[in-house]
Amino acid sequence: MAVPVDRHLNIDPHIVADMPPRAPLDMPMQDFSKAPDARKARTEDGGSVWRLSVFVPAILGTFALMWGLHGVLMQAGMSVLEWILLGMIGTTFVWVTLAISTVGVGLAGRMRNPRDDGPCDVAPLDVALLIPIYNEVPSDVFGNATAMLQDLAHRSSDHRYTLFVLSDSTDDNTADQEWLAFAALRASAPAGINVHYRRRAQNTDKKVGNLVDWITGWGAAHNAMLVLDADSLMTGRAIERLADELAADGDAGLIQSFPQLIGAETVFARIQQFSNVAYGWLLAEGLARWSQAEGNYWGHNAIIRTEAFAQTAGLPHLNDVLGRDELILSHDFVEASLLRRAGWRVRFLPRVTGSFEETPGTLIDYVIRDRRWCRGNLQHLRLLGTRGLHPVSRFHLFQGAAAYLMSPAWFVLLVFWALLGRDADTNVILYFHESNPLFPNWPPDMSHIDSAIFLVIMYAMLLIPKIAGAGIIAANGKAAKVFGGRWAFLGAFVVEVALSILYAPILMIQQTRAVFLAMRGQGGGWAPQRRDAQAYPLRTLFAFHWMETVLGALLVVGLSAGLISLWLLPIVFSLVMAVPLSALSSVHLGQRTPAPLRMESPNSLREPAILIRAKRERDAFQTLLDRQAELPAE
Repeated sequence: MAVPVDRHLNIDPHIVADMPPRAPLDMPMQDFSKAPDARKARTEDGGSVWRLSVFVPAILGTFALMWGLHGVLMQAGMSVLEWILLGMIGTTFVWVTLAISTVGVGLAGRMRNPRDDGPCDVAPLDVALLIPIYNEVPSDVFGNATAMLQDLAHRSSDHRYTLFVLSDSTDDNTADQEWLAFAALRASAPAGINVHYRRRAQNTDKKVGNLVDWITGWGAAHNAMLVLDADSLMTGRAIERLADELAADGDAGLIQSFPQLIGAETVFARIQQFSNVAYGWLLAEGLARWSQAEGNYWGHNAIIRTEAFAQTAGLPHLNDVLGRDELILSHDFVEASLLRRAGWRVRFLPRVTGSFEETPGTLIDYVIRDRRWCRGNLQHLRLLGTRGLHPVSRFHLFQGAAAYLMSPAWFVLLVFWALLGRDADTNVILYFHESNPLFPNWPPDMSHIDSAIFLVIMYAMLLIPKIAGAGIIAANGKAAKVFGGRWAFLGAFVVEVALSILYAPILMIQQTRAVFLAMRGQGGGWAPQRRDAQAYPLRTLFAFHWMETVLGALLVVGLSAGLISLWLLPIVFSLVMAVPLSALSSVHLGQRTPAPLRMESPNSLREPAILIRAKRERDAFQTLLDRQAELPAE
């Protein structure tokens, strides 16, 4: 395939681009201290009932647990530390009960409305497919884009589609390959679908700035924009369904799909993929039921009404704790909140099939991405006072931050349980108080709560969403068949649960660390996600997991001295084995791996056709770029 290498410069000589005529759309910066004049959007019947069905049981369940524990603690009189402990238990437990009640609502909603066929006879839209990229592998990006365009071209849609690859790449060699890949894609694009490319000279404001640059330059020419990540894959049917839904709902400003995980080849990626496919649908169904028109946005695989977004979602910078200018990192949650604030519906459609994304392949890659998300989500605490936000939008912002703050809370509970010991005779606080009169005056009569009872309750509650999803699949012959059969599914379920329990304490420590890094204004650096999961050297593993290893060793000393309950042994084992477990996370699973250990799911047993096509196109683009690299320089 001949690849033209001329570069069409558009407007700015420092920007490499092949773009259509400009169609500017104003995108004013929003004022968080003043509520806008909101339009009146349509609401759905029964929304309050679904929300009460989620939050009331969660609050009552948490209150019941705290009441029971309070009765146990009161037998010896409540100390300040015990009040703190009781508060920490309630704080962590309420999120567990919320997940359980969300699953319950999801089941009820699924039984009430088993089908979702989508709208009919909608007005056509002009939809821009946007792929913002930053130093990604060009063959992967353009291979995915080609597969999506080919699949879209096979559908007889009235909507009009235009693809924009919006590059913020800073590496010149990567950018040169992007241009060559773009030229090849443009030459082979299906009839009726235009393809464009633009590379900014500076990646100002990262992805937020990248999208703002497109909106203010070309947004007015398109009714809607479907935002994709570099690793996103969507079938033509899924893209068309989102466009139909937006066209049919004139009050909708954003419609989010539920991306399923694909391409998982390592142990850690398979854990995420199996969990996403086997249980994620239940939580997603429940979330869609109670969030109603006040849904959330995950930054990709969602369609957005362009003009509504431009009018309502322009983000200002924040000042951090030291007064420094700071970009809003987890912008997607905030943008969804601002759309709803202005009266636009934000919807979540978990039943739209054919929406996919990839997941980090190793524990370390997952943690690195998680640190950036942690800092961004903790910023949301400073935005809770934004004027005019819907209460549910405020809850989304708070929940995003709480998801990370729960790790320090769980860590504090772990420390408390270690100090409380096995029984009254091994209470570490009492022990040191008696042997060291200089130790701070901890109350010597702190009562003991049976660690076994509490841990069993907590583990059981945490596993209920998974058990519910697994039970439904195992009881349904057709559902179990797509997982390889009932026994294969149950074996994979046991392996996934066991590995998730092993990795949970490590993630608790890493997220606790991420919270403290975020408080210091660190951990928000952005780097391309490693798509080709590879094992890290032993030195890197030790450097990354030294904190878990040291903490685990200290707990081993406590166990050996008989000071710590044996019920903490699973947590101690995970922390001591953090380095080997991290190494295990990167192990690639092949056909020789025993079936349960492969944690097979429908997306691994029978890869989606769009993924097979994307892999073929990626290889073709890589071959093309390799050949171009071998040509002598002119």
